[in-house]
Amino acid sequence: MKTKGPFSTPTHTESEPHAPGDWLRALLPLVLAILFSVLVVLVFKEQIEALKGYGYLSAFVIGLLGNATVILPAPSLAFTAALGGVLNPLLVGVAAGAGEALGEMTGYLAGMSGKTIIENRNRFEQVQNYMDRYGGWVFLVLAVIPNPLFDIAGITAGMMRFPVWKFLLSAWVGKTIKAMFFAGAGRQLLK
Repeated sequence: MKTKGPFSTPTHTESEPHAPGDWLRALLPLVLAILFSVLVVLVFKEQIEALKGYGYLSAFVIGLLGNATVILPAPSLAFTAALGGVLNPLLVGVAAGAGEALGEMTGYLAGMSGKTIIENRNRFEQVQNYMDRYGGWVFLVLAVIPNPLFDIAGITAGMMRFPVWKFLLSAWVGKTIKAMFFAGAGRQLLK
């Protein structure tokens, strides 16, 4: 099945079986990110008001720095949730999403260098297989869900010489949706 549109690439028709616990393991990072963000917003409720003075640029910078690390997680989503509690959550989401997408370029560039070492070869091949089938849609979906696979996807995109504009567009749309969700959750928690 070939997809159409700006994110399409040649596809394979092979399918891989999934273990029963794959969905549960895939949801674990999302659940942990949400719980950590809720905890930060609730514990530091009074200090969060001081974040208002840093504005939307801080959402961009924290998103950029938090996603510039390859494989190692950074708690930028908790900061996004906190800023969403004191600023407009939609604008926080747009600023954080743009920073996060640009931060993911480190993985893409590491993949382009050809000197990247991926410890989990099975995950790399799985992401590569999905990219062959669905193109940029893989990045968009992986960007919406907090998970370490996006780093592997970025490295894979660089190794495959996936067009950088398609990678950035997919990452920005997905990361913005995710950031808006966390910023909105922060707003609701502080009400």
